[in-house]
Amino acid sequence: MALENSTFSSRPESLSLPVPEKGEEPAQEAKEDAPPTSVFNVSEELGHVVTTETSTPPQPSTNNNLSFQAKMAAREAQANQPRKKLQGAGQERGKFGWARSKRKRQRYVEKNGRCNVQHGNMRETYRYLTDIFTTLVDLNWRCSLFVFVMAYAVTWLFFGAIWYLIAYCRGDLDHLEDETWTPCVNNVNGFISAFLFSIETETTIGYGHRVITDQCPVGTMLLLLQAILGSMVNAFMVGCMFVKISQPNKRAETLVFSRNAVISLRDDKLCLMFRVGDLRSSHIVGANMRAKLIKSKQTQEGEFIPLDQTDISVGFETGDDRLFLVSPLVISHEIDSRSPFWDMSQAQLEKEDFEIVVILEGMVEATGMTCQARSSYLAEEVLWGHRFSPMMSLAEGFFDVDYGAFHHTFEVDTPSCSARELALAAARREAHLYWSISSRLDEEKWEGPNLTEQSRKPTDSESVSEKKEGDGPTFIVGGVTDTQDQSVVGEQNGSVTTDQSESEA
Repeated sequence: MALENSTFSSRPESLSLPVPEKGEEPAQEAKEDAPPTSVFNVSEELGHVVTTETSTPPQPSTNNNLSFQAKMAAREAQANQPRKKLQGAGQERGKFGWARSKRKRQRYVEKNGRCNVQHGNMRETYRYLTDIFTTLVDLNWRCSLFVFVMAYAVTWLFFGAIWYLIAYCRGDLDHLEDETWTPCVNNVNGFISAFLFSIETETTIGYGHRVITDQCPVGTMLLLLQAILGSMVNAFMVGCMFVKISQPNKRAETLVFSRNAVISLRDDKLCLMFRVGDLRSSHIVGANMRAKLIKSKQTQEGEFIPLDQTDISVGFETGDDRLFLVSPLVISHEIDSRSPFWDMSQAQLEKEDFEIVVILEGMVEATGMTCQARSSYLAEEVLWGHRFSPMMSLAEGFFDVDYGAFHHTFEVDTPSCSARELALAAARREAHLYWSISSRLDEEKWEGPNLTEQSRKPTDSESVSEKKEGDGPTFIVGGVTDTQDQSVVGEQNGSVTTDQSESEA
């Protein structure tokens, strides 16, 4: 009905209004077409309907159906158009033209453990050359292989050129056919043969066809120099390749962390938990777990500290951070007064912007090198009210671990309040229980003996006869004076025994 009564012009400058019927006055038409609260127009730049609020007070309209139909027609037209992003990162138009922006937090540490930090504007690059061995080891494999090949090729070419220069300077190349001439190196007749002799010398191959003679002392010195430098190049490059191949960070690929962290109750206390496991049969010796909270903060003096690091205790005081990582373990952080999550509730967790970095360190059993595995959890990756599914079962003669349930969690009953509020509620409950028990004990202590003594109070005749018969002092059980208020129950029981013994006498 809305589409039948309204049409769009060829140029989307404004939304065409319904055509009035014959006989209606222009003034009445203008009055009826005035929107009560907002005006709908089509922006030429954005290409879709935009709602603009007006400050004019609503006027009474006799025909509100037409205005409502115009609104519905504009909304249906906007719904059929594709969404177009606004200028700015992470913003786009919604169904009714409203701007939506959702900023995705940049990770400090990726899920695979790679630190998402790039160093720029470094002017002291010479420091990398002071530790050339570590620099070569840190290179990627493509660069490492290129440096490895070029190190040998350059030394071979360099010494081959020197051998060719010696033969050229001594005139050995001019006496190739002279059998009486003693060259510096036999059978060196050009640069190629000199290059082959350099390779045989540095690699100690020694085919026996090209050999140095005793008539060339310069060649002897060069031979010693090439042998020493060749051994150094071999040791350096082979050592770099061996360390790069046996790097312990490859061992960290088989140390896995759970996809999500969870918050639930353990022993009536809120705990932050995540799971870690080792896929290999060879274990990590002396495994140690650490956790850091990465969150920007501002001090009381107004200083802004980006990506501030705060320790998260995972059992350092009790020794629970030292793991025996034979099977997957659930690492727990108790949220107490020293925890950074002490005041965080479920509603606040959904609004927070932080990152939890977990670090597992240990020594590789096979190589003895220290290994470190890292991962991180953003605020949206922390599940409130969840618990990890069990993944270990007892089989015939061994324990079976099902890694298919490593990342699985299930919901449990968990209060949505913060750990502080939960502790205050528990303290109030304990205080109420303590005072209620103590008040009952006081009532039983003071009311019980008085009721017993009143039930055993003698009559007036018995008291008079007791006064006549006994010459000693008489104790009145029923009446308790002010000085007797501080007496204990044992003294009251003693007075009752004395009255009974006197009456029997």
